[in-house]
Amino acid sequence: MTEPTAPSQHLRAGLIALAAAFVLDQAFKLFMFQVVDIEARQIITVAPVLDLVMAWNHGISFGLFRQDAELGRWLLIGFKVVAVVLILWWLRHAESRLTALALGLIAGGAAGNALDRLLHGAVADFFAFHITTASWQFRWYVFNIADVAIVAGVGLLLYESLFGNRPASKSA
Repeated sequence: MTEPTAPSQHLRAGLIALAAAFVLDQAFKLFMFQVVDIEARQIITVAPVLDLVMAWNHGISFGLFRQDAELGRWLLIGFKVVAVVLILWWLRHAESRLTALALGLIAGGAAGNALDRLLHGAVADFFAFHITTASWQFRWYVFNIADVAIVAGVGLLLYESLFGNRPASKSA
C-alpha cells in the first residue's frame, strides 16, 4: 500500500484564492439582484465600453451547448463538480505558489457558476464589453466575475508553463 503524499505547501494560498473568487462572485451577484435589481432594469452604462446587463447563460462557456432541459442542467452541474474535485486534487499537489493561485481561481470561478446553475437553473452574467464607432461595432460575450477568475487562472497557468521557473540546462 502506498503512503499518501503530504499536501502541497502552497495549498493554503490556492484555497484562499478559491474562497476569494467564489465569495467575490457570489457577493457581486447578490448585489446585482438585491440592490441594483438588475432583472427589472435595462442596460446600465458604466463606461463608454462597459454596460451592466442581465443575461442568463444556459450553456457552458460563451453559451455553447445550451441546456434548457433539467437533465442537461444536472449534467452541467455534475460536470462542474467533477471539474472542481479534479482541480482540488491538482491543487493539493501544486508545486508552485503560482500554480496553486491559478488553480484556486479556476476552482472558485467554476464553483460560483455551478452554484448559480443549481440555484437559478442558469449562470447569471452581467458585464458586457463593447466598442462602437460610426462604422464598426464589436460586442464581447456577457460574463461575470467567476468567468474572470477562470480566465485569469488559465492565463496564470499558461504564463507559468511558458515563463515559469525552469532548472538551468547543463552544458556538456
